[in-house]
Amino acid sequence: MNERDPDAELVARVGARDAGAVRTLVLSKLPRLLALATRMLGDRMEAEDIAQEAFVRIWKQAPHWRSGEARFDTWLHRVALNLCYDRLRGRREEPAETLPDEADPAATPDLRIEARTRDERVRAALAALPVRQREALVLTYYQELSNLEAAGLMDISVDALESLLARARRTLRAQLAGDGAGKDSA
Repeated sequence: MNERDPDAELVARVGARDAGAVRTLVLSKLPRLLALATRMLGDRMEAEDIAQEAFVRIWKQAPHWRSGEARFDTWLHRVALNLCYDRLRGRREEPAETLPDEADPAATPDLRIEARTRDERVRAALAALPVRQREALVLTYYQELSNLEAAGLMDISVDALESLLARARRTLRAQLAGDGAGKDSA
């Protein structure tokens, strides 16, 4: 891997127990970790637990981190996904009720209700997907990873990822069209 890891210096500073580096790392990585875990688990409190555990693992691993073997961000996503899978295996398959995303507070009440209803429908449809399809969607659309990066994290080929994405989109469209009963789906 010839590509320079943009987080290498920061991780080295965390490994040297530099408090400023820890704060910087948390500030830069926490929002994406929370978004990933929240969308995978459908529960903000569980997502916060996952993020906390991921940062504990960073703290433990940072002194031993060897730059060049893997990009730090890739490793961190893999850790978070594995922690999410552990949570999902530990619970019965129950669709998530709601995720804590909120509509634009500046919108009119009618638009807020419509947006909240649409968001709830999308969350429920996403939560009902098989876990691997949900993971593929979350990594590519919400985490904005390239297909190559997402496939690498999932340990599958790009073709297999694209197949998962196609099935997930088809299932979501069908679920949202069925739920909408004549309404346009987002």
